[in-house]
Amino acid sequence: MATEASAHGGYLDILRAPHAARLLAGTLLGRLPNGTGPVALTLFVRDQGGSYTLAGGLIAAYGVATAVGQPLLGRAVDLKGQPRVQLPAAALSALGMAVLALTGIGHLPLAYAAVVLAGLFTPPLEGGLRALWPGVLGREDRVHRAYALDAVAQEVMFTAGPLLLTLLVSLWSPAAALLVINLLGVLGALSVILSEPSRTWRSAPREAHWLGALRSPGLLALLGSFFFVGLALGSITVAAVAYADDRGAPSVYGWLMAALGLGALLGGVVYGARRWSGAPERRLRVLVLLLAVCYLPLVLTPGPVAMTGLSALAGVFLAPALACAFIVVDRHAPRGTVTEAFSWLVTTFGVGSALGSAVAGPAVELAGTVSGFAVAGAGGLVAFLVLLATGRALGAPLASDTPAADPRHAVGAGAPTPVHSEKNTH
Repeated sequence: MATEASAHGGYLDILRAPHAARLLAGTLLGRLPNGTGPVALTLFVRDQGGSYTLAGGLIAAYGVATAVGQPLLGRAVDLKGQPRVQLPAAALSALGMAVLALTGIGHLPLAYAAVVLAGLFTPPLEGGLRALWPGVLGREDRVHRAYALDAVAQEVMFTAGPLLLTLLVSLWSPAAALLVINLLGVLGALSVILSEPSRTWRSAPREAHWLGALRSPGLLALLGSFFFVGLALGSITVAAVAYADDRGAPSVYGWLMAALGLGALLGGVVYGARRWSGAPERRLRVLVLLLAVCYLPLVLTPGPVAMTGLSALAGVFLAPALACAFIVVDRHAPRGTVTEAFSWLVTTFGVGSALGSAVAGPAVELAGTVSGFAVAGAGGLVAFLVLLATGRALGAPLASDTPAADPRHAVGAGAPTPVHSEKNTH
């Protein structure tokens, strides 16, 4: 069930909370290098006279390194605190891209080493922010709304980031754009880790276990589902390119992607403006089912105007599903592993997206554009089936290693009680 949020409980209330606007803005700025990485690498390689194959290879190396690094760095944050991990990681990641920008692609082993360094040390700012929200905002309903705002802000970043990159390239060069974007990333990370919530945050005591966050059955179920959500999104990006090529209008691709992002943004705004009661795990199943259902009409591939509308529809439930998933992660992450758990979600989603792109390409070549969009619909349905099949695991938030008095696992109850995923010490 949902009820209208009171005026004081809206997004402005979140942003007016001490440190909240700074943390959100700093995190988005710090994530710019990762959000624009594939586009920036493509533009840089082409400007250097390299092939699209080389650009794809560097992007793949960067993506794999990022996928490996996020949960490892997330675990380090949980063990050592945010400042001791986030800033050095941001600096090393920026150093990798700076080496690439200054040395070019003439020596390929160095170019690949540079992008692997940049990806491996991409700071886990996304997971770090979500670990900070409970301590900054206190009440459960405000934390839930912050998760929705976080999901909406991601859509803005993924839209504005490439535009900023393009502007920098037009003013200077792709190499200069790489340097500036990564400098902004370091400044964003610096803004976050110098804030009081980040400096004073400490993870809750954790049980030593080599699996870390992955020992939670509920978290594994969620990750399995969102792997296929990522697969669906990755396939849409490839299928949209094929659709634009079929119409002989490359600009249509931009419209489809913009509509997808706009739909997600609007869906996230509406979702976050309401207060939801009931278990978030049940709500997540409904949201993922609606997400899958909205992917299915894309196989109709109508004219560009109608297809743009269908793309917007396909995005509507993405941000709400992500916002709800953040709550579920918090409920199922073993005590003391919250940053690592959120980082695993980022990694799984990214790996699924990469696989979706890899699967949709051959599908389009063998059976046409419709098959590429069919991959998206299938991915969405499998994501829902995973949640359905793992209902028992998702229905039991971890409490065995968490003191009963710890309100962290109260997230999802109807009343606006305080929540503290981890703790701030002053």
